[in-house]
Amino acid sequence: MGLKEKMHELKLKYQGKKMAPAFNAFHTFLYAPNETTHSGGHIRAVDDLKRTMNTVILALVPCLIFGIFNAGYQHYSAINGFPAEFSLFEHFINWDNFILGVTTILPLVIVSYGVGLIVEFIFAVIKGHEVEEGYLVTGMLVPLIVPVDTPLWMLAVAVIFGVVIGKEVFGGTGMNILNPALTIRAFLFFAYPTWMSGDKVWVHGAKAGVTQAGSTDAISGETVLGYLAQGNTEGMYAKYDLSEMFFGFIPGSVGETSTFLILLGGLFLIFTKIASWRIMLSAILGSLAMGLIFNGVVEFGWIPEYSKFYGLMSFDFWQHLIVGGLAFGIVYMATDPVTGSQTNKGKWIYGFLIGFISVMIRVFNPGYPEGVFLAILLMNVFAPTIDHYVVQGNVKKRLKRMKNATILPNVGEEAEQLKAETV
Repeated sequence: MGLKEKMHELKLKYQGKKMAPAFNAFHTFLYAPNETTHSGGHIRAVDDLKRTMNTVILALVPCLIFGIFNAGYQHYSAINGFPAEFSLFEHFINWDNFILGVTTILPLVIVSYGVGLIVEFIFAVIKGHEVEEGYLVTGMLVPLIVPVDTPLWMLAVAVIFGVVIGKEVFGGTGMNILNPALTIRAFLFFAYPTWMSGDKVWVHGAKAGVTQAGSTDAISGETVLGYLAQGNTEGMYAKYDLSEMFFGFIPGSVGETSTFLILLGGLFLIFTKIASWRIMLSAILGSLAMGLIFNGVVEFGWIPEYSKFYGLMSFDFWQHLIVGGLAFGIVYMATDPVTGSQTNKGKWIYGFLIGFISVMIRVFNPGYPEGVFLAILLMNVFAPTIDHYVVQGNVKKRLKRMKNATILPNVGEEAEQLKAETV
């Protein structure tokens, strides 16, 4: 008897027991259920929730791998100095960077999945339902949107809060109104702000006081947005060029730095029809629109150069998309099918406002010049309202057309089309 048959027998033996949901979760994770339907018409398809989640995880894996190497690259470059002539295989893809990245980032992944799934199992056993696969993506997203040296206990506390408050209290997967990963990130930001912002959290060892080679000065890793928030535009361009920003060789959260890989992941999710291209495109347009407005304010001289907002306002509008977590948030979190808008018109409005508000918060909050996670959480709350008014608008439009078709049945092709639709 094979392992699959043995596990199926155990499933039948313990069916209805208290721990059955936990056992079933392991069983279905390893094998497809050994059950078939016997009546009724059914649609055969290979896509289910688990496969959908696994597809998103596949799109996130390149960002994780890049983040592992980038953690080592930023650490050793901060100590020894950045190379004058950068070589991908000599300075970036090497064993030193990989080992340091794995030892710092892999524990974040393990804690994220371990703690989150334990909470999921506990709620499944208490409530007597099957373990839901919704946390598979959340567990991968969380370590990618936090600084590399986030303490593991801190991450565990945040995960418990995010899963319980952000999802389980609403009824579990498919019922939550807030993105669980962003709920966890928001908890970390407001509960432990010194570990989520500043120039000491983005490079491994900076918080611990690691010094530069041959110096007593501690290493640091100011981000592009950090330089701009301080008005040090020249210093930012002296340290980072556009190619480094786009490909991701800059400090930042573990998986958010490489716009190039995020773009590839977004195209993959669109191709597999997992994510909405309407939300992605409208969010990009919204961020570009807000960036253009700020550039116009600077161009017309409505803000002085000594203003604390000048650096971020003068930043080229399109470059907002290649720094910070904006691109990552647009592709992987704004497109969450549970917490986002469901109607096509609503998706355009929802996405545009996310991009628009993200850049607005980024500029007007120089203490923490990043706003995408707050913008997405805000629009998560308003997504049902947007859909409500979109649906009501469509209902009123159809009722008006139906009234015209009823009173004047021969007024033209539109009335005939409507009558045909309503037969």
